[in-house]
Amino acid sequence: MFNKTDKNTERQKRHYRLRRTLKGTAETPRMCVYKSLSNIYVQIIDDGRGVTLASASTLEKAVAAELKGKTKKQTARIIGQRAAKKALEQGVQAVVFDRGGYLYTGRVKELADGAREAGLNF
Repeated sequence: MFNKTDKNTERQKRHYRLRRTLKGTAETPRMCVYKSLSNIYVQIIDDGRGVTLASASTLEKAVAAELKGKTKKQTARIIGQRAAKKALEQGVQAVVFDRGGYLYTGRVKELADGAREAGLNF
């Protein structure tokens, strides 16, 4: 019989491989993405101090009205822009993009494009 692979386990393996070399510093923190079936989350993390500098997600009440009626890709772009604005307020100009083991396509790409539009450099 064939064993069906668990996609999330495979994603976590890819993420662990990425995290061996990907580190966020005070100058260029790590922008970490996690997505579920219905939501997307992003954090900007300084790994040196172990501190989250900024975060954004589709669960925030402040953006609920703005996200109403949008597609998942459109919401991802808005969340990327929101995270970038919060990071820029903290004085962060550039980040290292941690895609979390996900392929760089779809919602992950839209989130990154939204962050770039808002002025964040990767």
